[in-house]
Amino acid sequence: MRVVLTWRDKAEHCINDIAFKPDGTQLILAAGDRLLVYDTSDGTLLQPLKGHKDTVYCVAYAKDGKRFASGSADKSVIIWTSKLEGILKYTHNDSIQCVSYNPVTHQLASCSSSDFGLWSPEQKSVSKDKSSSKIICCSWTNDGQYLALGLFNGIISIRNKNGEEKVKIERPGGSLSPIWSICWNPSREEHNDILAVADWGQKLSFYQLSGKQIGKDRVLNFDPCCISYFTKGEYILLGGSDKQASLFTKDGVRLGTVGEQNSWVWTCRVKPDSNYVVVGCQDGTISFYQLIFSTVHGLYKDRYAYRDSMTDVIVQHLITEQKVRIKCKELVKKIAIYRNRLAIQLPEKILIYELYSEDSSDMHYRVKERIVKKFECNLLVVCASHIILCQEKRLQCLSFSGVKEREWQMESLIRYIKVIGGPPGREGLLVGLKNGQILKIFVDNLFAIVLLKQATAVRCLDMSASRKKLAVVDENDTCLVYDIHTKELLFQEPNANSVAWNTQCEDMLCFSGGGYLNIKASTFPVHRQKLQGFVVGYNGSKIFCLHVFSISAVEVPQSAPMYQYLDRKMFKEAYQIACLGVTDTDWRELAMEALEGLDFETAKKAFIRVQDLRYLELISSIEERKKRGETNNDLFLADVFSYQGKFHEAAKLYKRSGHENLALEMYTDLRMFECAKDFLGSGDPKETKMLITKQADWARNIKEPKAAVEMYISAGEHVKAIEICGDHGWVDTLIDIARKLDKAEREPLMLCATYLKKLDSPGYAAETYLKMGDLKSLVQLHVETQCWDEAFALGEKHPEFKDDIYVPYAQWLAENDRFEEAQQAFHKAGRQREAVQVLEQLTDNAVAESRFNDAAYYYWMLSMQCLDIAQDPAQKDVMLGKFHHFQRLAELYHGYHAIHRHTEDPFSVHGPETLFNISRFLLHSLPKDTPSGISKVKILFTLAKQSKALGAYRLARHAYDKLRGLYIPARFQKSIELGTLTIRAKPFHDSEELVPLCYRCSTNNPLLNNLGNVCINCRQPFIFSASSYDVLHLVEFCLEEGITDEEAISLIDLEAPRPKREDRQQETINNSSQILQLVETKDSMGDEDPFTAKLSFEQGGSEFVPVVVSRLVLRSMSRRDVIIKRWPPPLRWQYFRSLLPDASITMCPSCFQGFGLIFPQMFHSEDYELLVLQHGCCPYCRRRKDDPGP
Repeated sequence: MRVVLTWRDKAEHCINDIAFKPDGTQLILAAGDRLLVYDTSDGTLLQPLKGHKDTVYCVAYAKDGKRFASGSADKSVIIWTSKLEGILKYTHNDSIQCVSYNPVTHQLASCSSSDFGLWSPEQKSVSKDKSSSKIICCSWTNDGQYLALGLFNGIISIRNKNGEEKVKIERPGGSLSPIWSICWNPSREEHNDILAVADWGQKLSFYQLSGKQIGKDRVLNFDPCCISYFTKGEYILLGGSDKQASLFTKDGVRLGTVGEQNSWVWTCRVKPDSNYVVVGCQDGTISFYQLIFSTVHGLYKDRYAYRDSMTDVIVQHLITEQKVRIKCKELVKKIAIYRNRLAIQLPEKILIYELYSEDSSDMHYRVKERIVKKFECNLLVVCASHIILCQEKRLQCLSFSGVKEREWQMESLIRYIKVIGGPPGREGLLVGLKNGQILKIFVDNLFAIVLLKQATAVRCLDMSASRKKLAVVDENDTCLVYDIHTKELLFQEPNANSVAWNTQCEDMLCFSGGGYLNIKASTFPVHRQKLQGFVVGYNGSKIFCLHVFSISAVEVPQSAPMYQYLDRKMFKEAYQIACLGVTDTDWRELAMEALEGLDFETAKKAFIRVQDLRYLELISSIEERKKRGETNNDLFLADVFSYQGKFHEAAKLYKRSGHENLALEMYTDLRMFECAKDFLGSGDPKETKMLITKQADWARNIKEPKAAVEMYISAGEHVKAIEICGDHGWVDTLIDIARKLDKAEREPLMLCATYLKKLDSPGYAAETYLKMGDLKSLVQLHVETQCWDEAFALGEKHPEFKDDIYVPYAQWLAENDRFEEAQQAFHKAGRQREAVQVLEQLTDNAVAESRFNDAAYYYWMLSMQCLDIAQDPAQKDVMLGKFHHFQRLAELYHGYHAIHRHTEDPFSVHGPETLFNISRFLLHSLPKDTPSGISKVKILFTLAKQSKALGAYRLARHAYDKLRGLYIPARFQKSIELGTLTIRAKPFHDSEELVPLCYRCSTNNPLLNNLGNVCINCRQPFIFSASSYDVLHLVEFCLEEGITDEEAISLIDLEAPRPKREDRQQETINNSSQILQLVETKDSMGDEDPFTAKLSFEQGGSEFVPVVVSRLVLRSMSRRDVIIKRWPPPLRWQYFRSLLPDASITMCPSCFQGFGLIFPQMFHSEDYELLVLQHGCCPYCRRRKDDPGP
């Protein structure tokens, strides 16, 4: 710290108080009974102010600068404007000791010996409060909320702005230690309000707003009269009986003397926002000083240590911007830093610090050694094991224990000293003298080495990284660079105040001066840019610059020196410069220049920096080719030019190196077809065709499909042309291409047809297939487009495609819910398995949906399918078994349909007798495992209900008893329980009218037959009507061994007359039925019928014995009395004889011509005609009435 007296004046009386105008332009002094107004710039007395009648003790300026106040021994306070005019005056009961303005509300506090008052411009009167002791000093907090009063009895009273006491602080000395001066710290950075207290117990103390003391009392050894803070609160100015103003830190550490006086210092103040202070003395002397705080710092590579707040040292890492603060609590005089060492000189000692670790980013320091001794030196340097003190011409080397090991005496004053590295304990020092001599000194050697001597004094020095070059800045601001070995001056540059070599590049240095930064590489011209401050270091692309009191790392691109090397084709040197820090654009430029210069190693490194994989692949391929022995640099350079876009230059080099094909390939890849044609001239037609093809490819890629099609066609690439047309839906162009193509060109024709099919032009596609003769694809086209008529017509001409047509047709029918037609189509295509699967699925669906009539029909169709498959000897037995099974299911579901409708629908179409017969038939026919969907409960319920209605009470009772053992749905529960009760009131017998008769043996059978639907006597199976389910008067007979069906028909057709018998039956045959009609005759009696005699002869027995007829019996039969079921192979025909020719029976011819049933679907003639009229077809096989007969 350096103190400079700016001006001084002397008044006639003691200076009791001083106040600065907030803008710092005026100074108000309380001297005698007057106020003196000074101009702070030059100390001119502007005006004395007379307003008080006695000595003025105090003065204070408002924070807004609009007014100031003065207090006097005449007990009055005067308010003055900034124009030096008095505007208000009020009085106290005693002399005024101090005044202070609130910094926020501008409320004025005036304190006298016995009270204090608070005045503000808004108030008409002054509010006053009594004080227990004389008030000597006062001060407001920064926020204006509290006022601190210092009393003569050693008490500090802290009051709010209403005058109420909040905190009371009693000093240990009591009345022996009057509180002579107090001041609140104005810093906004402090978390708490801090009050500095100076008492006449010769102590300096600090307190918080709460009254808690901060730290311990600091002994002053003099009586303090005034205390004030600097504007930002970093320093304290204190004056008193020691006849000087002293500077302290905000923590109370004394830093030094501001100015020594001839009498007591009664008042001292700091000019707002500046380093100027004013001191007022008892003898009337007024002194105005400027405080100059010199920079105390040290730098080593990227670590910068500097003094902060005079007592702290901050170490800053210039790269990472990390900072660490070391609190010394004493004035820091010198700082030196080197590697992991830090030396700090304090007034009475030197502290040596070291880093905790060797980590380059570690910022934690610890004390290694203390040298408790006072040293006077101009410069301080620290090494690994020593400190170097520089004083005028002398250098002293001390160990860390404080022992002087060596001393050097120079010829002239030492102007600059720097550690340039070396082994620990043997470091080298670079020393510059005022006489121009430059020396190198090793700390372990007594002898200094003279490097060179120049005519001018040295200001700054630096040595290059290899220690081959030396840069000097002299007193004439000239930067001179020498070769250390030859002592030759290499170059010099003007306007320099500091210089630094780049630690990473031997040939680069920078120097600053005149507001500019100058960068020089090798012997190239200087690159200049604006920069304020001094250059103190240069590491890579970072330049460390000291400006005012701070140092910063400036990132400086090294573009200019790099381009200087590139201009001379010095690629490796340019790369080294680029590594220090250049932009991506500069890296790319370096890479390109090195590539064109065929320095592939440098180019590769540069392209890696910019991550350009394309050029790295090029360099890698060139290196591989060079390894294989290629040495043609023209070819390599041509590849480089082609990558850079210099295509014509590349083509010339390709041609010169004998690789015209590479030039042509380059042009075509770039779609530069015109250039390619020019380059090709009138060359090979194959190459021309190839060029046109590539041009078409390009046109296709740039969305010019029509042009591409034309080019492909002209080049003979029909497939590619067809693909484009197909992708764009150009049907007309496709068919034109197809018609122009030869039929032998199957691939493009097939592609044309495929696209035409996709584009919904089946006609053109068919035309193309016909041209190719591809009938199979044509069939597939008709099938895919569902043109079934055309497909069937083609199938008629070419039976080999039958499967290809009917199978998809059947699948299409099935997908459209036309399952019956699908089944027929599968059957027609010979796909019996699929046909059966469709029918089985239809049957399962019908049962699941309770469509039992449809289920019966589908089972009938299934049985006929099985019968058709049974013609294959390998499958005969299995299929016949399935045939009989499906026939039986068809019979059951056909009957159950009526029962289901009766129980589910509110109205029934069947009469009670029909329902009675059906339920009896089902009950006798059901197997142990009831088929799916058939409810035994519904059958028994219907049987019980109809039996009761028709008088078959015994059977009804049996049915109700059976129902009791089954699970009854809730909706039938009530009816069944009621029927079970009411049937008990009925007789225990059945009506004889309901008892069935066996027409073979004339035996009456019970209604409940344990044997089933057969006669209990002759075991002859009953034959039921398919409509009313009555037992028909038919008896089945078999032919004798050796009689064929054809012979039997011929014998029956002979119809030999029997004596004394007239015809009683008339047979009517039409397209839809075969009818036996009763014809009245006069004489119905005659000889016994041979067939009837056969029945009587063969009846009886426990086993069923079929009726077997001979040729004689057949000859005696009438064709009108015989009904024949003509089953297809492998089944035999069935023959039935009507025993009541007068009763007419009708049989559906379709059910037996290839589609017959084992269940005899025969009807009473009237019933059949009615059912056909109702349904329009046979109710069983669904043969329509108008369909032709078999």
